[in-house]
Amino acid sequence: MNPLATSTATSPLEWTSQGAFASLGPTFFTALEPTPLPQPHWIGTSTDVAQLLALDADWMASDEALHAFTGNARLPGSSPLASVYSGHQFGVWAGQLGDGRAILLGETMGGLEVQLKGSGRTPYSRMGDGRAVLRSSIREFLCSEAMHALGIPTTRALYLCGSPEPVQREAVETAAVVVRVAPSFIRFGHFEHFAARGQFDELRQLADYVIERFYPECQDGADCGGQAGNRYAALLQAVSERSAALVAQWQAVGFCHGVLNTDNMSILGLTIDYGPFQFLDHFDPGHICNHSDHQGRYAFQQQPAVVRWNLYRLGQALQPLIGDPAIAMAALDSFVALFPAEFMAHMRGKLGLAAAHESDSTLIDGILRLLADNAVDYTIF
Repeated sequence: MNPLATSTATSPLEWTSQGAFASLGPTFFTALEPTPLPQPHWIGTSTDVAQLLALDADWMASDEALHAFTGNARLPGSSPLASVYSGHQFGVWAGQLGDGRAILLGETMGGLEVQLKGSGRTPYSRMGDGRAVLRSSIREFLCSEAMHALGIPTTRALYLCGSPEPVQREAVETAAVVVRVAPSFIRFGHFEHFAARGQFDELRQLADYVIERFYPECQDGADCGGQAGNRYAALLQAVSERSAALVAQWQAVGFCHGVLNTDNMSILGLTIDYGPFQFLDHFDPGHICNHSDHQGRYAFQQQPAVVRWNLYRLGQALQPLIGDPAIAMAALDSFVALFPAEFMAHMRGKLGLAAAHESDSTLIDGILRLLADNAVDYTIF
């Protein structure tokens, strides 16, 4: 198939432009085509996600799908783009970031965005090659689907393909593309980007888009506990609550994210960007799964505090829209109230405790200390 050619067949995906991320305008992204991947070969498909997108099994097994999902041919109706965002990395402001190796193909009529990860350089690659390697792509494909099966909010993985193209990491590896699916890939860093640049009209446009698309209950502000009429405080509170519920599930199953930078935090409370993740085997609260995390900032036991810190950075970005800092702080306080309640509920479920009792936290804390002291397998226990 001719590289970058538009498929002549009818697209199996029906794309929408109304209300999609691309409708925000070119300030938010760069339109560009994926970089073709030579000699691609199919590795795996999530039949569950394919069914979610109403994709026929025969088409998914076709060469057309292979070339469409490796960036070698554009699906009719798609509008590929890479979005710009900023963020804090390891607690330090990193400035402008963006989709350095991801291309958003578009949004389907069913309201799901389809993204190629590992699809080549973008204006936001920052000297990177824009590729993903097979090893890490397999990990993301498997883990995102496993997390979904565990009932943990996450981006999904539709398709995985590889190529003999060499990619230099610590050693030479081969390239791969994983096709990710989510209602939105907007991150905390998208808000930080426009706030840091003083682009408050764009900041408001982005916040209104997120509220209207994904948090309609926050439109009048009161329904989410914010000051009456303060929809941006309501949004901050709703995101804080989703993030608290998410990290409580991580802690309950022993999931270590590894790179909880603000640009890796989903505005929808999804697990996103599976890099050096791990699941705990023996229970070690101080476990660090990222060899680049020399200070242990993202150690397992630090995840709730880091997520809360990231939420404060989101609150800081939304401050120009919220106004009164006290209102923003009140919205952020919802994390403190919700996280322990969510975590205890999940732990009661794991231990088979049918009802809540005042002594449950003492019991569970004691069990966790015993597990740590004796290096007991967290899941098996």
